[in-house]
Amino acid sequence: MRAPHVFSVLRRAFGRGVFPHQMTWFLQLPGRGLILSAQTVAQRLPVAPDAHVLEVGPGSGYYSVQVAQRVPDGHLTLVDVQQPMLDKTAATLRAAGVDHFTPCLSDGGALPFPDASFDAIFLVTVFGEIEQRASFLREAARVLKPEGVLSISEHHPDPDFEPASAVAACVRDFGFTPAEPLGWRWAYTLNARLQRR
Repeated sequence: MRAPHVFSVLRRAFGRGVFPHQMTWFLQLPGRGLILSAQTVAQRLPVAPDAHVLEVGPGSGYYSVQVAQRVPDGHLTLVDVQQPMLDKTAATLRAAGVDHFTPCLSDGGALPFPDASFDAIFLVTVFGEIEQRASFLREAARVLKPEGVLSISEHHPDPDFEPASAVAACVRDFGFTPAEPLGWRWAYTLNARLQRR
């Protein structure tokens, strides 16, 4: 890679905005589990074994495997705006022996799924990256089943980190009732249930 391109990728990786696919190796560093492990995220997701789950912004698939294993009789759908990220996640899932998943290249502001398709949607260190947040939350409410769960996990030192109180206030405006955050102030999961329509 040329030096200007390298600097551009690094600036995107450690600044605000969409994390660059060229840095997926960074998302797999072992220390990440000390901050918020994949097992913890999966355990905090209130889903049955036959649930249909949507992951928005799976990155390298760090959290995807554990969540897929929570729904052995269900299905995991992955949405990302970068095809190389989806390719990496698919490879991670296949290497772990997971085959009940579907990758989908899409923007979170226009999800290509029918109404009431999913029991849960989860995002880890992604919510702060979404520029068209209102569009995403409207779409999330549309594609979730009645009383489905939107699960948002955030942790430091992500540059797009937002406190749970701000995230809770945001999702309330779109028909979600947030529960008390799980975890710590700097590494939490906020589960918000969609109110009956």
